[in-house]
Amino acid sequence: MAVNPEIQGRRLPPVGPYLVGREKVREFSRAVLAQSPLNTDPEAARAAGYADVVAPPTFPVVVQEATLAQLLAEPDTGIDFTRVVHGDQRFTFVRPVVAGDELMAELTVTSVKSLGGHSMVTASTEVVDLDGELVLTAISTLVVRGDEEASA
Repeated sequence: MAVNPEIQGRRLPPVGPYLVGREKVREFSRAVLAQSPLNTDPEAARAAGYADVVAPPTFPVVVQEATLAQLLAEPDTGIDFTRVVHGDQRFTFVRPVVAGDELMAELTVTSVKSLGGHSMVTASTEVVDLDGELVLTAISTLVVRGDEEASA
């Protein structure tokens, strides 16, 4: 089954709120080998002008994941998760994510392209705080591998 090109432009309902926890930020920081005390030490973060520890730049993928799962669960997308490879990931920040933030995320499918027997689905997720202020935009491209027999 091919990816449904009609999903381009689809906006899914917001997910959240996601409460950014201090320990989650610390765990993620250790996992990605973030070395800055801003990521693990609340006092260092406060001394630098932040309310609490600052999440590493790739942390928002944790928030975005719920929107991508929502997209993959849509019955008419034609996206077979067993054939998905994550092709690209980008973040554009308005401000850093800090522990204590409560974030909402909303995904829009911005592009569906076919290349050879494969499809590329690009989705943009806007992440806002509870005041509706934009915190960041996360853009993911999923590559959906085609049927090898059909593309051979």
